[in-house]
Parts: sequence; structure tokens; C-alpha cells
Amino acid sequence: MKNLYYEVDKCVACKSCEVACSIAHSATGDLFKVIREEVLSLPRKKIHASKNKNYPVSCRHCQEPLCVDACMAKALEYNEEKGLVLHDESRCVGCWMCVMVCPYTAIRPNIKTKIPVRCDKCSDKDQPQCVKACPTHAILWQEEAVTKR
Repeated sequence: MKNLYYEVDKCVACKSCEVACSIAHSATGDLFKVIREEVLSLPRKKIHASKNKNYPVSCRHCQEPLCVDACMAKALEYNEEKGLVLHDESRCVGCWMCVMVCPYTAIRPNIKTKIPVRCDKCSDKDQPQCVKACPTHAILWQEEAVTKR
């Protein structure tokens, strides 16, 4: 199973990953058309700066996710086979409990749609678009060693 990893020393906070993420999750998937879409796509990844370092932050798809436990509508579930926390937006009631309990501040509220925005590792593509967009290769997409408890 592959996962996202970050080399924070390489991140220059150019936000190319955020732009690529927004485009990848937009209705048109086109840089020049996305700004005219009725519902703007928000990035599922955010760059946070602290103590002269930049940290790309996105959903970690925890094996024991607090967001899944907090979701009263059962819109979130952890898929062990894929290693993903899946979000069924049609079931989401917009309570944002998942936003509140995430210890990594990786889930963001979308004020307009009331639906939380979270990374899905671009599961419909060959690799996350943030990885392709990062000019310094600070975002890595590689196999992880899975340990069973």
C-alpha cells in the first residue's frame, strides 16, 4: 500500500500542491476553467508554516481514525484493504465533528457546501496530483511497511 510522505526541509511553500489538488478535485479538471466553476474546488492539502519550516498537511488516513468514530451520520469509514478513510458525501450532514476531532487539523470545513474537505490520495488517479506538482519533490508517494497490531 502506498502513502504520502513529506520532506519538510525541501518544501518552499510554493503551494503548487494546493493548486494541483484543487484542480484535480474540480468539476472541469482544467486550470483555466476551474476559476469560473460555480462551486470552487478547495485543496485537500494545506501548507502550514512554523519555525522557519513548511509543513504540507493532509489526511493521514489513520488506522484508528477519530473522525470515523465521531461521524454521527456514518459518512466516514476506514477501508483496511485500501488504507483509506472513505467519505460518502451523500450521507454527510455537515456537523463537522470530524473537523473538530482530527488531531492533525487535516480536515477542513467548506463553508459554502457545509461538507468537510479531506484528502482522498487522488484514489481515482495513478498517484496524488500534489506529488506530480511539487517542484522540489518534497512530497513522496511510496510503499509503506504495514504493521498489524
